[in-house]
Amino acid sequence: MDTLTATAAAPGLSAAAEVAAPDWRALPPEAPLAMPVQSLRRRPERREAARPSAPGGMFWRRLLVIGGAVLLTVLGGREMWRVLDLDRPTLLEYGVFGLFVLLFAWIALSFTSAVCGFFVVLSGGSNRLGIAADAPLPTLSSRTALLMPVYNEAPERVMAELQAIHESLASLGVGQHFDIFILSDTTDADAWVAEEAAFLALRERTGDHQRIFYRRRPKNTERKSGNIAEWVGRFGAAYPQMLVLDADSVMEGETLVRIVAAMERHPDVGLIQTLPIIVNGASLFARMQQFAGRVYGPLIAEGIAWWHGAEGNYWGHNAVIRTRAFAEQAGLPTLRGPKPFGGHILSHDFVEAALMRRGGWAVHMVPALRGSYEESPPSLTDLALRDRRWCQGNLQHAAVLTARGLHPVSRLHLLTGIGSYITAPLWLLFLFVGVLISLQARFIRPSYFPSGYTLFPDWPTVDPVRAMWVFIGTMGLLLTPKLLAFLALLLRPAERRGCGGAIRAFLSLLLETVVAGLLAPVTMLTQSVDVLSILLGRDSGWQAQRRDDGSLGWREVVRLYWPHTLFGLAFGIAAYLVSPFLALWMLPVVLGLALAIPLAALTARAGIGLGLRRLGLLLIPEERTPPVALQRANLLFRQLRDAPPVPSEAVWRLAGDPALLQAHRRMLPPPRRPRRDPVDAVLLVGLTKVAEAESLEEALAGLSRAEKAAVLGDAGGVDGLLALAQRGG
Repeated sequence: MDTLTATAAAPGLSAAAEVAAPDWRALPPEAPLAMPVQSLRRRPERREAARPSAPGGMFWRRLLVIGGAVLLTVLGGREMWRVLDLDRPTLLEYGVFGLFVLLFAWIALSFTSAVCGFFVVLSGGSNRLGIAADAPLPTLSSRTALLMPVYNEAPERVMAELQAIHESLASLGVGQHFDIFILSDTTDADAWVAEEAAFLALRERTGDHQRIFYRRRPKNTERKSGNIAEWVGRFGAAYPQMLVLDADSVMEGETLVRIVAAMERHPDVGLIQTLPIIVNGASLFARMQQFAGRVYGPLIAEGIAWWHGAEGNYWGHNAVIRTRAFAEQAGLPTLRGPKPFGGHILSHDFVEAALMRRGGWAVHMVPALRGSYEESPPSLTDLALRDRRWCQGNLQHAAVLTARGLHPVSRLHLLTGIGSYITAPLWLLFLFVGVLISLQARFIRPSYFPSGYTLFPDWPTVDPVRAMWVFIGTMGLLLTPKLLAFLALLLRPAERRGCGGAIRAFLSLLLETVVAGLLAPVTMLTQSVDVLSILLGRDSGWQAQRRDDGSLGWREVVRLYWPHTLFGLAFGIAAYLVSPFLALWMLPVVLGLALAIPLAALTARAGIGLGLRRLGLLLIPEERTPPVALQRANLLFRQLRDAPPVPSEAVWRLAGDPALLQAHRRMLPPPRRPRRDPVDAVLLVGLTKVAEAESLEEALAGLSRAEKAAVLGDAGGVDGLLALAQRGG
């Protein structure tokens, strides 16, 4: 049997016969669930305070991590005070000291959390909520909705992932407990019709016409968060749990069963977040992200889960959520003021977790559970595009920080999200102020004999030896978590072999550290520009993410990164003119910026990444022993991608496929109700253009992207376009 159609489910009807059935439907009966918008200005009514799932000793855990970070910051600040000789400070010295303390505290908190994670990993990993990978598979008693939001994605990838998940669940005999919803916010009409065809094909391949559903929103209000909220409002009451996926998510059936069973066992839990492992990396950049996430990620995640406890966070996907808790507490308000700070909340996941915890629900992370996967942006450029949107969303969290009733740890999550971007311009400012202090020391004559009577000169001092040790200590806090993660890897034979063995894993660590260190100044400058752009009021918009090939032509790379190169060269020359020793200290930053163009181009190349893989470098265990669901998803994606081509133009595809056309018609939203529904100006313009066109080519050439989607979303518009197609045919 062909691997594309092989499935654990029984063979199904043909697409034409299925769609022609009188009771055919793309969606189940509606089960509305109210999802009120939450107020940030008043406390909600809390459910019972008891949280049996919360681990004990949380005060002492947090005291150790946060108190340890505070102690390290005090020690580092004291040494920096002595380095700068701040008994007689200048304004610049005050500035560099304040920036150093802020940035050092950021590093120190990450360090103490990672050290705790190291000891958790050494102890065998956490067993949170009674989830143990080696325990017998639990029995389920409820239904869970698997939600796959899509936005102008390649349907072959999405359907391959969903089919692999469906087959994994069916092989365990639990398929009846899970319904799959494809929730489309796609705005491109050609991609929309391709999604519909792929949805029908998925049902046909799996033979499952009762538990796989498709819905497209004509207006993608509030983006992904609005997409999920609309589903909750229409269908949420039928499902005690929902599990949100991303367009590059794959999860093993066993993992799904274990986290859903944990939700059933713990009625106080509102959300369980897994640790997605980055997979399928081809470019050097993606493989670096993949290696870092697989080797350092579990240690870091175990650390934060250990002291976050029941006040965990949500990353927007690969997490199971109690539908009632989400509906009660996570209705997002519209922030006051204009964009980019006002409007709907972009980085919704942190806020949803904070609001659920505010309402009394526990939020947990289970980093020790494997079987949850995602992909990385393939290049530095693609990461920057995603980061621009995340940066705006995270800066919006400043308006949520003051919300009434939030748990202190939830506020810390929001601060962390803000800090992950605001630290970039702080680092840049720190470097600038450091250069200015060096200029001050060189060109401003010191006063050796201050006013008043004294027998001894007052020598200005900057202790270079102490400065060197402060630098070494700071770098130690940055690099020690990586070394601890490598040590933990050595103590786990199966994972050590999966990463190519101790020697190759260490070489991979060195390679990742060096290249990531060179890329860090480029990212710092990009994020600094992003923060400035957002502060000036520029909205990021919403773009589909590239997930496969991240390569760009050299001309495009030069266009994007020549400012970084020019800035790096200018910064290096300025530092050298001040002092050759200052230039030597600044060399890592200057070198990374000066090489921005070749770094961005070469790290995006799949050939380099795959070549390193053949050498056994930047390997992860999931490549040496691919998980079943992931392997199946990749195989299905290749087969669907390489299938015989079909018309990409939506109208011609509908005209040539009667079953697809019939399904498309039956999935259209109800017609507008005069005097009750608002007038759609885009649709009216589109219908007018179609009515006046003499050929399909003329109509398609005259329709904008939004107009074409609106016309294809209207029964009369579909008839008009098909009439033009038949006339031309």
